[in-house]
Amino acid sequence: MAEQYIYAVARVRSRELSLLNESVIAQLCAAPNEEDCLRILSERGWGSQELSSEAMFAQEEEKTWEFIRELVPDRMQVFDVFRLADDYHNLKAAVKDSCIDGEHPGIYLRSGTLDPEKIAQALEESDYELLPEPMREVAREAKEVLLQTRDGQLCDAIIDRAALEAVRKAGEATGEKLLADYGELICATGDIKTAIRSAKNGKDRQFLAKALAPCRTLDTELLADAAAAGTEAVLAYLEHTDYADAVDELKQSVASFERWCDNRMIETIRPEIHNPFGIGPVAAYILARENEIKTVRIILAAKRNNLPEEMLTERVRVMYV
Repeated sequence: MAEQYIYAVARVRSRELSLLNESVIAQLCAAPNEEDCLRILSERGWGSQELSSEAMFAQEEEKTWEFIRELVPDRMQVFDVFRLADDYHNLKAAVKDSCIDGEHPGIYLRSGTLDPEKIAQALEESDYELLPEPMREVAREAKEVLLQTRDGQLCDAIIDRAALEAVRKAGEATGEKLLADYGELICATGDIKTAIRSAKNGKDRQFLAKALAPCRTLDTELLADAAAAGTEAVLAYLEHTDYADAVDELKQSVASFERWCDNRMIETIRPEIHNPFGIGPVAAYILARENEIKTVRIILAAKRNNLPEEMLTERVRVMYV
């Protein structure tokens, strides 16, 4: 099995040389403004004068997937675990689009595994058979909740939980430890963010039962009980889990916790940089690209809003190379 990826890994090793390293990120953080950041990125092959920042990010994401399709054209489904979240984003958008009058341009992402127009059609016509089987019931439930209660938060929670479950299951289904660990981390940290947000907003136990997705590394019953009791109870519960190191970050802010999550994933995949075989290095490259795009997005937003460099350095992610 590992031998079939030897060529792909060799190609990935070459591409890793063009990934943004800590030095380039430091240079971007120190740049006086967004224009200078874009110039530095242009020298690294990012964007052009004709592209907006958002168009540049979309282009970089497409470059990643073009490369992966070229490497493993007959095994792309293995990497669906990285793209399913966009399908559920589009489902959320389609539910609201079908229930709220008016035009809503630009609400769909193009980087998922499903055609956004097909998702939109399914919700507009309430024809759930157009959707993959795992998505049908959640689409039906979310639309009914929004139409009957107009509770947008509950609608979002139902779809967000389904997205977390889909990513976790997809990771496990590959039989690859790295992808299974990725799916578990996404699911568990998504539950933690939901619990913290629900505790701050005073959500009840019934809401939490619908919002938290089952996973291996958290007891969602205990997490739901804690969230219903308040933020301090959530933090106290997490002290006894695999996520104890994240408690101090959560005390600072959700943004600090999200940075912790991204850095933990980079630490998880970093050993793949020395692995000459298997799917791991290819998956690690995809995650490394996602991480650098996210980091550049944070830096450009900070420059646009004139945030001081010291504040910015607290937000940037650790790089893979």
